[in-house]
Amino acid sequence: MNPRVKQVSALSNYKLSLVFTNGERGIYDCSSLLEFGVFKELENSDYFSQVKILDGTVVWPHEQDICPDTLYVESLRENG
Repeated sequence: MNPRVKQVSALSNYKLSLVFTNGERGIYDCSSLLEFGVFKELENSDYFSQVKILDGTVVWPHEQDICPDTLYVESLRENG
């Protein structure tokens, strides 16, 4: 099982700064999701910045979420 998210913060250009439970850090780009139904709401930067952690993944108030495995595998790793 891949690590889960333990910290998240919204960055500009629809990116998320992530810290995983194994201590690794990454940047996940959400811009490719914005054209898909439920994720269109994330285009609003005020709404996008309301991202939170729930059960090891990221969520927004209207129940959008991203699979924690996707976040881990597809994020660009940052050096600690």
